[in-house]
Amino acid sequence: MQYYVGIDVGTSSVRGALVDQNGKVVVQTEQPIQIWEPQPDYYEQSSADIWAACCAVSKKIVQSVDQSRIRGVGFDATCSLVVLDEKFEPLAVNAEGVNNRNIIMWMDHRAVDQVDRINQTKHCVLRYVGGVMSPEMQPPKLLWLKEKLRSICWEKAGHFFDLPDFLSWKATGATTRSLCTLVCKWTYSAQTGWDDGFWKQIGLEDLTVNNHSKIGNHVLSPGSRVGNGLTSVTAQELGLPKGIAVAASLIDAHAGGLGVIGADARGSKLPCENMPITSRLALICGTSSCHMGISKSPIFVPGVWGPYFSAMVPDLWLNEGGQSATGKLMDHVVKSHAAFPELESNAKASGKNVYMYLNCHLESIKKCSAVGMLTVDLHVWPDFHGNRSPLADPTLKGMVTGLALTNSLDDLAKLYLATVQAIALGTRHILETMQNAGHQINTLFMCGGLSKNLLFVQMHSDISGMPIVLAEEVESVLVGAAVLGAYASGDFKSIQEAMEKMGKIGKIIHPDLAQKRYYDNKYKVFLKLADHQKEYRAIMQNI
Repeated sequence: MQYYVGIDVGTSSVRGALVDQNGKVVVQTEQPIQIWEPQPDYYEQSSADIWAACCAVSKKIVQSVDQSRIRGVGFDATCSLVVLDEKFEPLAVNAEGVNNRNIIMWMDHRAVDQVDRINQTKHCVLRYVGGVMSPEMQPPKLLWLKEKLRSICWEKAGHFFDLPDFLSWKATGATTRSLCTLVCKWTYSAQTGWDDGFWKQIGLEDLTVNNHSKIGNHVLSPGSRVGNGLTSVTAQELGLPKGIAVAASLIDAHAGGLGVIGADARGSKLPCENMPITSRLALICGTSSCHMGISKSPIFVPGVWGPYFSAMVPDLWLNEGGQSATGKLMDHVVKSHAAFPELESNAKASGKNVYMYLNCHLESIKKCSAVGMLTVDLHVWPDFHGNRSPLADPTLKGMVTGLALTNSLDDLAKLYLATVQAIALGTRHILETMQNAGHQINTLFMCGGLSKNLLFVQMHSDISGMPIVLAEEVESVLVGAAVLGAYASGDFKSIQEAMEKMGKIGKIIHPDLAQKRYYDNKYKVFLKLADHQKEYRAIMQNI
């Protein structure tokens, strides 16, 4: 039996898994990482803290097998921006000059003004991000650094990495970038490379000097072997032998897609059975949610990122929809409610986590109706952190209509349910936009932390009207990272072969079609909420 190490750097923790050649997670572990929030919408991390956590989880998971059987390492991470100086030392991304805080996180929205100016250029590269760039991408963050921290950071910077690429550099010493990160977050083209005209037009022409050395000039497809494998120093830090294959990395959501979307569907009786992989959409749900649809030809979807060539599955185009806050939104809604202390106490006494308890509580108060109908007069617009897709408007806010003058546990449970439904309605909005543009999707493949919440899964199935496939291995993101290492090792002829053999179909959730009319009406209300918010904004601008 051969084994592969998958390391996943999420928003708040680093997870590692040892995965065998059949896709079974043999052992896994997790280590928290630090987040700084110096002011609203500013989120920072430390590359040193993250790498230390990677080393800690790796050393723990590799002890259980003969290390000669470990063949490759794959990394994935959030699409956060790492800044290093010319000597590869951390460089501050904050006005305080704290060099240890050298990462602007993916969910950081400090560059809203910069992204607005970038979007006003209408440059042709924006066509490949749904027509509108997000403040979560790297060009606006780079422009913010140049404008706001010129002497502290910009003039001293020697290297700007996407976090997944920082990890492969740290492991191998090679400044190679992944096609996934550069295409999805930096405006790089798989066909033509960097567009110097774009960088010059937005005032970042200094990134084009020395053959783009600060942002990357050697690019590999995800899963390709990087450099000469682990260096002697990093091998010791990770607890692995020197020279083990290290794969070109992926963004974390893309690794989740890789770990789940290619599973063999024969005998499943799913709509996607005997159909091309393009009939599937990978839905990766955690702190945020990402919606990965692939196609043989490029499809341009308004407000949805892409199309990106070979950014997830080689030789296929990727469109990436997303919601900036899903798990984070659920936590916010539940924990800020007046009844949360009661919920927390009851959940602890029952031996359940708060969401399992809420799901049970909803069942107990539904009476003779379906659970979803508890929110017939309670509606949520979920964009508390702006809309990533398909409206591509980071200035949109959250909305709730239907509140009463009560703060009971029942009220909290119903608001939680309405929030879950709103997230699922947002997914339907993204799906319909992708379908209208030319995608032909009939089955959802879901993974990530929220896929463990069966109410969340069922609501997505009922509201989308599509079956949802859960992976046999719950930790699909870790399997996806291991798939990269497996391909880099040479044990599989292609990424697609590794995907099919290491990804397995688990539980299948079907929609309750009896609820279709109810959710069709909820969806009509959902869309009106966004229209009304825009109307309110227009009214208030006339003062």
